[in-house]
Amino acid sequence: MSAPIATPWLSTQSDPDPRSATGKRLRWGVIATGGIARSVSQDLALLPDAELYAVSSRSQGTAESFAADYGFAKAYGDDDGVPGYQRLLADGSVDVVYVATPHAQHHQIVLAALNAGKHVLCEKAFTINGREASELVALARERKLFLMEAVWSRFLPGMQRAFEIAASGELGDVHWVTADLGFPAPYSPTSRLWARQDGGGALLDISVYPLLWAVGTLGFPQTVSATGFINDDGVDAQNALTLGYNHGAQAQLTSSLLAYGPRTATVAGSLGYLQSVGSINNPRELVIGVGREGLRTEAFDVVGIGYTYELREVTRCIQQGLTESPVMPLEDSIKTMRLFDGVRGQLGVSYPNDAH
Repeated sequence: MSAPIATPWLSTQSDPDPRSATGKRLRWGVIATGGIARSVSQDLALLPDAELYAVSSRSQGTAESFAADYGFAKAYGDDDGVPGYQRLLADGSVDVVYVATPHAQHHQIVLAALNAGKHVLCEKAFTINGREASELVALARERKLFLMEAVWSRFLPGMQRAFEIAASGELGDVHWVTADLGFPAPYSPTSRLWARQDGGGALLDISVYPLLWAVGTLGFPQTVSATGFINDDGVDAQNALTLGYNHGAQAQLTSSLLAYGPRTATVAGSLGYLQSVGSINNPRELVIGVGREGLRTEAFDVVGIGYTYELREVTRCIQQGLTESPVMPLEDSIKTMRLFDGVRGQLGVSYPNDAH
């Protein structure tokens, strides 16, 4: 039985340069001031129809320093018991917010943002579990506001091209996929990567990237088998997932906070294969081998760090009155979180948010 080719999440942008203006200028608020917020703000500044308007932090001084570094007009820290993010959300000039806090805070902050009438881009992992994800999606739809999980890799030229090739039939029927991502993260019980109360562990932080290669070429699986190493804090330091499909295809995915890996992905079909070059979350080249035709290489440049593509998609969707992205639909975020719920059940990982 031949393997069905998944419908790819291909961009509808006619101009591949994310620096191209697409409509009305939007005022952005950034919630949190960590490393990912800095990287995204740096790329946000490259969009001509995005205004870096406000930033929030628990510390007023940290917010002001961040605003000065990246050119935000407003800085909101905690004040008289009111969290900085709530002060930012009370600012009527903010059109859309980017939530860059640790995973366990996403549900609470996105709920507050939607209730404040703001469009939202929320960093991955979208939430801690499927229940939280479903609640956010339901509220966004009720309020008719835009909401998207910030899976930036999904929009990158190299990733988009890989999905396109797999869906075209050039590789034939896709029968197996492998992908890995790993690095040794310095251990600290208070680091967001390791802290159980923050949703720490490899699964929620980096497993979305190997998963993208499987889901983008084969779709969501029918079965998932998981193994992993759980540390003394109760979070997964690394995991290995095997995805099964009713048509017989398989995917093997590895994520680790303990060891370096080659960070490659392979999509293997009945007529040929493709393999990524460069880290799987930002592939800069694809090597394609089909039949006896030999190998060819396709190379890709990215604008900025690479977050520009998802940021332009959010901007375009809001400008056009869309409440979700066709490239990153909300149902996929719910399915991903439910898949991760199942994996955590097999691994024996639970988080405080699960009890709420």
